[in-house]
Amino acid sequence: MSVRIVALGNERAGFEDSLQQPDLITTYFGRHAIIRHVEERRLLSFATHITFPAFVEYQAYVFGRVRVLIHDCPSWELFDNDWYRSRNVIGLADIIVLKYSVNDKTSFQEVKDNYVPIIKWILNQWTVPVIVAAVGTRQNEEGPPCSCPLCTSDKGSCVPFYEGIELSKEIGAAYLELHSLNDFYVGKYFGGVCLKQKSSQKKKKRSSKPHMIPPPRLGEPVKLPCLKIEESRYHRDLLNLYCSSLCTDVVFSSKDGQEVARAHRVVLCNASHVFMLLFGVEIASHPGELPGKVAHNLFAIDQGDIILNSSEASLHNSQPVRVIILDSLLCACCSEVLKFIYTGTNCWDELKSVLWKKLKNLEHVKDVIETVKLLFKCNAQTICSSDVINQTAKSKGQSQSCCCSLSLFFQNPDLADVTFKVQGASIYAHRAVLVARCEVMAAMFSGYYAETTAYQIPIQGVSKETFLSFLEYLYTDTCCTASILQAMALLICAEMYQIRRLQQICESYIVTQLQSMPSRQLVSTNLNIVNLYNKAKFHNATRLSTWLLHFIASNYLIFSQKLEFQELSEDEQAFVENHRWPSSSYLQELTEYRHRIHSGRSRCILM
Repeated sequence: MSVRIVALGNERAGFEDSLQQPDLITTYFGRHAIIRHVEERRLLSFATHITFPAFVEYQAYVFGRVRVLIHDCPSWELFDNDWYRSRNVIGLADIIVLKYSVNDKTSFQEVKDNYVPIIKWILNQWTVPVIVAAVGTRQNEEGPPCSCPLCTSDKGSCVPFYEGIELSKEIGAAYLELHSLNDFYVGKYFGGVCLKQKSSQKKKKRSSKPHMIPPPRLGEPVKLPCLKIEESRYHRDLLNLYCSSLCTDVVFSSKDGQEVARAHRVVLCNASHVFMLLFGVEIASHPGELPGKVAHNLFAIDQGDIILNSSEASLHNSQPVRVIILDSLLCACCSEVLKFIYTGTNCWDELKSVLWKKLKNLEHVKDVIETVKLLFKCNAQTICSSDVINQTAKSKGQSQSCCCSLSLFFQNPDLADVTFKVQGASIYAHRAVLVARCEVMAAMFSGYYAETTAYQIPIQGVSKETFLSFLEYLYTDTCCTASILQAMALLICAEMYQIRRLQQICESYIVTQLQSMPSRQLVSTNLNIVNLYNKAKFHNATRLSTWLLHFIASNYLIFSQKLEFQELSEDEQAFVENHRWPSSSYLQELTEYRHRIHSGRSRCILM
């Protein structure tokens, strides 16, 4: 009598020195006198005379006359590299053993994702007994594994008992948990089950599993809603600023003095070094001679205007600067070029189309395009065709805009025309940016308020760090918060100034940070989640407050033990009780299950 067993998977994974750890096969054969280990990574099949480098062959005689031949493949990579021959080895199997370490989820996923589909295909062709062997004792456990949700949630690297059971049910296999690779477990359970499986195959009967009391099934908690962030309105806001002509400080005119368009120096200087030189703004890096030549050839400042480059002078100067356009074609298309600049300088094809409708002359369109490109070449940036720009941006997953934000003038006193006093510190800003990006400030600077003509505006109830983060978003359309509490403070500031998208960004940050906290950190943290919920509710962050209430319910065993839980109203506590996870019924079933299979001592300090 002979038994051919094919073993797949790595039960030694998860150990720092896995090569020195005992494995299931050598432990099993170590009980017998006759052992022959064929050359590692090479298997010679005496029936087919084919070499199989993916497997290691072990053979011995058990019970004196039963010849056992085992083909062991611990690595899926080796198996997959010699796929055709490896499949032939499985086809010769009397018994198939799938093995993994309970302390290494990677080895379990390798079995589940790679080997199980092959086993299913084989079982559809013919009947082969299959055994799933879970090897090892889960870390930090004594005796049977704890099934409470808090302990389970912190053991992401371990394979729970029920996952092995479900995998066995999926392919109709026998499931074994070998807590230790010793003579008792391997000889009595693994060896016994193998021979019984072989015997049942001959009799065409499948051995029945021992009767086990199934643990209560813990359902998944209610999936928390995803808080989406609306699309950016950044360049649309700047374009609306240009169309509204609010807070303009530049007037473009033709050579004969006729006004052509109005614009904002902060936007123009952010787009090109040519305008920075024209308006006397300092440039961090040396621009070379090109910007000066371009500015001299294209524009001239009206002699009646004085360029003010100091912050104090800019604050007290309310008269716009008059700029004469010397190039006649650029003067004729000034409005279209300015719209192009305000929308981010990336829609070159659209600009060509607009200029064609305006000029009706291809040569003139090319001349204007070259002039506009010359403005941006002065920034040491290569402005190429729209196709090249789009392809490069898409390949990097970035915005296609060459003028992405007004970050150059964030916290920059150049061209600033308003100062905020926050906690004794002076913060320079530009009315044009504030009006474009914030409707509340637009009303404040354009209505009949004291702030309309004030040079210094005090800000109360907001910290300096929070207000700087708020201004950073207005200038750059992004913000960076260091903690959940800082994000909540920024959310409150955003609600005060009605910046909905910034509120959504803060909400998303808070949710992401809380979701990344393991349960044990939630137990020990000093962060008051109920206080966050109350603040979100008070400041009309409905999405966040709803999410936080569900979050408290989903982590009921943690938050119900904290004093802050009593700060919830009766209705809120009733909601949490109705949506709590785990449910009361599950905990009752879990208690009864433990009484049946566990000893009197408790191993779970959290429960």
